[in-house]
Amino acid sequence: MTRKPYFSIVMPAYGVEAYIEQAIRSIQAQTESDWEIIVVDDCAKDRSGEIADREAQKDERIRVLHLEENVGLSKARNAGMKEACGSYIWFMDPDDTVDKDVLEQVRRSLEKNPAEVVMFGLVEEYYNGKGALSYTHEICPEEKFCMGKEELRKEVLSLEQQTLYGYTWNKIYSLDYMRKLNLKFETVTLIEDIVFNVQYFMDIERLNILGIAPYHYAKRLEENLTNKFVPDYFALHKRRIEMIYDQHVYWNLCTKEVKQVLGGLYGRYILSALERNCDKRSGMDHQQRYMFCRALFCQGLFEDLIPVARADESRTLKIALRLLKWKRTMLCLLMGRGIYIVRHGFPILYSKVKSGR
Repeated sequence: MTRKPYFSIVMPAYGVEAYIEQAIRSIQAQTESDWEIIVVDDCAKDRSGEIADREAQKDERIRVLHLEENVGLSKARNAGMKEACGSYIWFMDPDDTVDKDVLEQVRRSLEKNPAEVVMFGLVEEYYNGKGALSYTHEICPEEKFCMGKEELRKEVLSLEQQTLYGYTWNKIYSLDYMRKLNLKFETVTLIEDIVFNVQYFMDIERLNILGIAPYHYAKRLEENLTNKFVPDYFALHKRRIEMIYDQHVYWNLCTKEVKQVLGGLYGRYILSALERNCDKRSGMDHQQRYMFCRALFCQGLFEDLIPVARADESRTLKIALRLLKWKRTMLCLLMGRGIYIVRHGFPILYSKVKSGR
């Protein structure tokens, strides 16, 4: 008879030999013991799968699924989901760690309110190029137990503003509900988590938001700066805003205030795109950056959201939104260039400003 644990924890593993043991240890240290870990070895070229196998030999609650070819994050998660036996499923990254009582607190919340999803906050841990911890930034939501669609849906945009809506690893989902929807992760760069969450949240009725930040999310600055450049960054994040916008239309909640908040979020992605366009890997010269900006001003989403967009706290974003509303192309390009210089010349300063410190 197949064991049915309360929690199934899926860890796709690729290139994480330096971190995966610590991630597994943080689950083994949990005060709640009714769990299984499914490590999905995505045909890793390093020792990630070997380390997972070694841990599985010592703990029967750990299983390792070795894929025959590298399929990427989304398909690896889907493979783990298919093997999961628990009542609830958690997609934890194998290079992060969690506090020892997170599963206990999640289970306790579900005993109070049997929700389709439980979410919690996180601590961003920024590491420099030498692997040393530079600083931390905690994002902790206000605790709320939503017991109906109307109450739940009013929380989503605030969660997106706090950067908490888009992640999957800070949420634990009902596996039965997920299978009822026949929901799978889409193979798409950068936004696979938010695409999944928008679909999952569309018709759920209950949500538990825990006022804790037990998830330690490692952000390795130099690695991110040098290795990751996504040419279609802006198109992907434009889709993100469109999906959340359409979700609120579906919920009949697309008020002026919602447009103001979404406009501010969209402005952030525009600003980031202007900065990324300055990178040599974009292949764009000044004229192409200029034409990008001019074309942006004519897009329907821009016309719908930017004129009413607001920035509540960020001074940089307030300036950027003013320039975007005025459609001052050269000033927008100059601001993008300035941010590019700061990001690449002073990465720690850039990350602190971005995270609101």
